[in-house]
Amino acid sequence: MSERSIPRAIIVLLGTACALIVLFGLREVASIVGPLVLAMVLVIAVSPVRGWLAGKRAPVWVQVAVPFLIVVFVVLAMVAVLTVSVTQLAGLLPSYSGQFQGLLNQAQRFAAEYGFGNEQLSKALQSFDPGKLLGAAQALLSSLVGVLSSLFLIVVLLLAMSLDAPITAKILDSVRGERPGIITALDTFAGKTRRYLIVSTVFGIICATCDVIALYLLGVPLPLLWGVLALITTYIPNIGFVLGLIPPSMLALLDGGPKQMILVIAAYCVINVVFQGLVLPKYLGDAVGLSTTMTLLSLIVWTFVLGPLGALLAIPLSLLTKALLIDSDPSAKWAGALISGKA
Repeated sequence: MSERSIPRAIIVLLGTACALIVLFGLREVASIVGPLVLAMVLVIAVSPVRGWLAGKRAPVWVQVAVPFLIVVFVVLAMVAVLTVSVTQLAGLLPSYSGQFQGLLNQAQRFAAEYGFGNEQLSKALQSFDPGKLLGAAQALLSSLVGVLSSLFLIVVLLLAMSLDAPITAKILDSVRGERPGIITALDTFAGKTRRYLIVSTVFGIICATCDVIALYLLGVPLPLLWGVLALITTYIPNIGFVLGLIPPSMLALLDGGPKQMILVIAAYCVINVVFQGLVLPKYLGDAVGLSTTMTLLSLIVWTFVLGPLGALLAIPLSLLTKALLIDSDPSAKWAGALISGKA
């Protein structure tokens, strides 16, 4: 039976079923797949360092050790800052119980002035727990620490991939003539992923620095923690800015009242619009190669499959999937155009 004799609906259903099987299978082994993909992306990010050292004819062990140590240093620094800051946040939250109760009383008086039922409002407000006001922030930060706590596995994978990187590059170059489609697709994936990570990191650091300065001037506690969180959420497409804004704005509400919260929101919005809304797209260009809809869909899918790490790696994972399934197949150019949103 030829391919054309199979109804297209059957092909779509079978493809969808296979995709679901793969995604649910990956979800079952997310604790392994997540660190594996993270290690691969980090090795790709620092591969220009290895290429530069190779161009300088440095020994192979130097080509392996320098990129590896750079990545390990960055990961360890991130783990240390997040761990210490989350510990400080956990000790700080109970001290705001009084401020929280005061805000509830103000809300009750405000609602009573405008004719809202005091009894219904009291029941609604009593359902809030002061310890849960920043629960979302603690859960997010704890998830990030949990992801990075698989440090041993990540470091081992990084070391293995760093050792194999020079050999892998030679092998791929040797088969380029036999499999030009897949090798070109993988090269494109690596290049786009590297550019996306580098540009996002540079502008993420700039935005995070501005956020820390703004929070420090406004007197919001733990500005360094919220700056690191803003940097991390830079890699989460579409909703990253909101996730990075909620915790410091809630803490500002408890610490200084509604006025301080509004100032924090305004500062974050100005910084985000200037850098991530106007400047970042100009330098990032078409590095992502995904439409807005596909970016949001990839965020949902990979978060479901891999959890918080899937949200951070949504773009690289989607680029890898696109390279393997679409870019490597000349007959799938129409699908690539739909996914990228470009004719």
